[in-house]
Amino acid sequence: MSPSERCEETIIHEDHVRAAQERLVDGLTATHLAELFKALGDPTRVRILSALRGAAAELCVCDIAATLGMSQSAVSHQLRLLRTLRLVRHRKDGRMVYYALDDEHVERLLAEGLDHVGHG
Repeated sequence: MSPSERCEETIIHEDHVRAAQERLVDGLTATHLAELFKALGDPTRVRILSALRGAAAELCVCDIAATLGMSQSAVSHQLRLLRTLRLVRHRKDGRMVYYALDDEHVERLLAEGLDHVGHG
């Protein structure tokens, strides 16, 4: 750490520390949130979510694979993780499995992320 990145004196502002501690997430919540961001740290998974976000309707695994130019097996593997983290939901119809974003929170999370990377 360079000297410009740390305090030159050690002065603890007790009221600021208390306020920060009151807002601090617990360990389990931090772990779940880190898992969510880790899932979003993979470009393929982000592209899958992006395809589902832009779709007019649910997409089957075949549709997602064709959209991304990937194999169904590779897409299915990524969807399994996204489903476990409740980022996507699935619906089985006979031999077809259809996917969509799980809810509006995922939509907003993607929108905010896209807004952030497009900013500046």
